[in-house]
Amino acid sequence: MSVPISPSAVVPDLAQLIEDHQATVWRYVRYLGADSTEADDLVQETFLAVHRSDFVYESARQAASYLRTTARNRLLILRRQQRREPSQVELEAADAVWAEMVGDGPVDPYLEALDHCLETLEGRARRALDLHYTDRRSRVEIATELEMKPEGVKSLLRRIRELLRDCIERKIKS
Repeated sequence: MSVPISPSAVVPDLAQLIEDHQATVWRYVRYLGADSTEADDLVQETFLAVHRSDFVYESARQAASYLRTTARNRLLILRRQQRREPSQVELEAADAVWAEMVGDGPVDPYLEALDHCLETLEGRARRALDLHYTDRRSRVEIATELEMKPEGVKSLLRRIRELLRDCIERKIKS
């Protein structure tokens, strides 16, 4: 008895490719000017295009470059449909900055730095971040749980974000 081959078997590592590169492609199209809803759609379209193409995985660097090019082309198509053509010079400049800062690798150095910086947070600061960003709790709910005022939670979250930004910048520069 033979087992039918699913369409996703045509590109055997498509699921892994998506897992490895989805977040970076999303950040890339956001960086190029797509709003979050457009970015969601563009990422889907990018991976569908890769699935339908004759793309052959050679390396993470090659895949990242191919995905960036495909996503950029999808964004250009979207902008043409919206009659909002971006300047080619602006896109090329943005792409050059992206390549210099992030590169072609699937791993984002900023996310690695963020992970390192998050490990340094403890106590109330870590709990407040988890409640706000992981549990999606409101400031009022966080204030109740941490026995603070909502304004105090707002200030605490702002200070934590500043600390994380400074930590990430130091980590990236070193």
